[in-house]
Amino acid sequence: MRLAVIGAGAVGRSVVELAGEHGHEVVAVADSSTAVVADGTGGPGADDSAGVDPDAVVARKSERGIVGDADPDDALAADYDVLVEATPTTLGDAEPGFSHVTAALERDRHAVLANKGPVAERFGDLRAAVDDSDGEIRFEATVGGAIPAVSTVEDIEPGHVTAVRGVLNGTANFILTRMAAEGLDYDHVLAEAQDLGVAEADPSFDVDGTDAALKCVILANVLSFGAVDDPDAAREFTLADADVSGIRDVPGSALRLAAEDGRTVRLIGEATGETVRVAPRLVPENGTLAVSGTQNIVQIETTHAGRLNISGRGAGGPETASAVLGDVGRLE
Repeated sequence: MRLAVIGAGAVGRSVVELAGEHGHEVVAVADSSTAVVADGTGGPGADDSAGVDPDAVVARKSERGIVGDADPDDALAADYDVLVEATPTTLGDAEPGFSHVTAALERDRHAVLANKGPVAERFGDLRAAVDDSDGEIRFEATVGGAIPAVSTVEDIEPGHVTAVRGVLNGTANFILTRMAAEGLDYDHVLAEAQDLGVAEADPSFDVDGTDAALKCVILANVLSFGAVDDPDAAREFTLADADVSGIRDVPGSALRLAAEDGRTVRLIGEATGETVRVAPRLVPENGTLAVSGTQNIVQIETTHAGRLNISGRGAGGPETASAVLGDVGRLE
């Protein structure tokens, strides 16, 4: 499959680097201000039988902060089979990611998203665009990085899944794990996480529960739309529908008291076809949901197969890129 990759952050660069190992060819890459496009598909680059040079693209981005000399619109106009949308997540109108995806669908091309915004904030609009296109969308990478949460729910069939819950943010989980293990308070561990690069300088998106909530909103949409024959009968979820509490106000004393009772605290998100909730919750200290560090876990409740647990790396460039490229493979 010929890929156009929009977004050259950690995930986009990893997709460019790993696509060849999965048998795919990158014919265009764009960041926010520049693009490189293979010869014959709208801009400068290598010959179009070989696509763009992944090493050259990644090196140029690292050294000069740009991927090429063409305009980003040239990448959107390239001759690709699948558009990979890996720009940063934005809320509300989910732009520019939403427009990138719909532009691909209008050309009857497929789109694979790592960007949570369009799937969490405008799921109904995306489904309507798919209905008018010969293209499809996939978005495994928007939930849990390398963990195959969406595809597992789809394989079971959403009508046979009653709930999906789990630990879905590595930064928050790292902080809670360190607080419990070392008896430290939130502010101390947050500073440590920032020094290690586990937490952003502004950690709000992670510690306030927004990131986990977006992932749960996406899962709720999968459950809601997947369980009905008529999309008009489905309930569409956005972040505004989620009940969200973060971890800023979890005191170290609460974790110490929980440990005395054989329990600990984790930021747990839960999605059904009717509700989305994210909040710190007490869980058994040695239980399935008490994953440590930056690990994530997804727990799927089913009507016939019982409870399924899938854990692994929930973030990271190569990990998330593996989910993107898995989705590309499903479109072949």
